[in-house]
Amino acid sequence: MTILLTGATGTLGSRILFSLLEEKFHEIKHIYLPVRERKSKTPESRIATMLASSFAPDFIKKNSEAVLSKITVVSANRLLSPNVFLGNIRITHFIHSAGLVNLSTAPEAKEEIFEENLEFTKRIFNTYKDLIDKFIYISTAFSVGNIEGLIPNDYLSNEPKAHRNHYEASKYATEKFVMKASEESGIPVQILRPSVLGGNIIDTPSFFISKYMVFYLFAKFFHRNTTADSIRITANAESGLNIIPTDYAAKVIVAVFDSKIEQLNIVHSKTTHITRGISKILEAVAFTNYKLTKNIINTNTGFESKLEKFYYKTIGIHLTPYLTSKPCEWDTTVLENILPMPSYNLEEYLSDTIKFAKAEGFKNQQW
Repeated sequence: MTILLTGATGTLGSRILFSLLEEKFHEIKHIYLPVRERKSKTPESRIATMLASSFAPDFIKKNSEAVLSKITVVSANRLLSPNVFLGNIRITHFIHSAGLVNLSTAPEAKEEIFEENLEFTKRIFNTYKDLIDKFIYISTAFSVGNIEGLIPNDYLSNEPKAHRNHYEASKYATEKFVMKASEESGIPVQILRPSVLGGNIIDTPSFFISKYMVFYLFAKFFHRNTTADSIRITANAESGLNIIPTDYAAKVIVAVFDSKIEQLNIVHSKTTHITRGISKILEAVAFTNYKLTKNIINTNTGFESKLEKFYYKTIGIHLTPYLTSKPCEWDTTVLENILPMPSYNLEEYLSDTIKFAKAEGFKNQQW
């Protein structure tokens, strides 16, 4: 088994790498990791720092020499020139976990988001289609759009409803491309769709996540607010937050990437009630001067405070479409047969993840 994994330094990609090395070590012949250079850090040093960090599994730290012998770090600049580093070696599993997570709805952001997610994936697939045995695409559970009711694993048989932003639309368009490319090339394809990522629930340290995004940004915003201003937060009381622990998502991906499953949503079978979830988040950062409303607040309606205006001019633009989503749930029958979700209290988990992030200063890992 020879694997090429993109996005290995990302929130999910790093956990996928850890899980691959822990659970498939003896089956894996080699792993290629394309990584960008960052400031003064080389791609090699970034991976070395990540593997030696206190957040890496004990198995990796105890077997560092053997682990490193199975890894080749490749400059991301060479990803589209596989002959430079592959030679005659064939990739059995190409796991494409890299992508741009940008929830902007601004028209001017569309081109960049589609370029990073759709067009880049096209170039990757077309470059490697004669060199790989299988292509695994890591999408998002939200590529289905804003729909209500029970959501199946098959998103591609029917056109989705309205997407909330360019990110969702770009991921869905990429799924369509990947499936069509599979039919034309004969290369098996698998589409895996994690939900919103939260901290560890299985691995240690508990509640750890390498990058704080989405609902963490909501918490960070109010944690750093130092004014006495009040705010009205628009939310749909019938909706919910679907959050999946990152370590669980990674373990599912590693459990299924060599299977014949074509589409799988990696989601929680239950959602955290939206109003109780918001309350838990704000309670964890000690912000109390708010009230929830079903009314949409924007420039046309006016703002009641500077804080409210700032919220709706920044993260509120991106998060409100999710806080006002139609109520839905996902069919997790197949997922639960692959890897049962650990039992835990959703509201306590949400509160503990925010408390962990707060203790870490909402600081992303710099590897």
